Amino acid sequence: MIYENALVTVEIEPSDIPWVKVFTKRKMKEFSECSTEEKLEIFRIIDIVEKTMLQYFNADKINIASFGNILPQVHWHIMARFELDSHFPEPMWGKKQRESGLNLPDFDTFFKQLKTQL
Repeated sequence: MIYENALVTVEIEPSDIPWVKVFTKRKMKEFSECSTEEKLEIFRIIDIVEKTMLQYFNADKINIASFGNILPQVHWHIMARFELDSHFPEPMWGKKQRESGLNLPDFDTFFKQLKTQL
């Protein structure tokens, strides 16, 4: 975990691309069950993560997704995507297209910077 407050936690998803997940502290299945305060906090964090990923990694695209089919708790995935990543243009849950050809800046430094911004 890289950040938490009374409403949410932000966790790292191990991957060859920069990828974090934002979870609500309360266990709810649907975004519509979130309070206005929780919704605003989720979007505040998504906005910061997206901007930071774009600036630090110079990502080609940021993917933001909310599923919950396997883990029925409100959570969001934020991923920096690159044309040379292992799955591009497929989603990270899709079929691997190639070995990653990425040479990215240090992830640990990014996660530390992100934590200070959150």
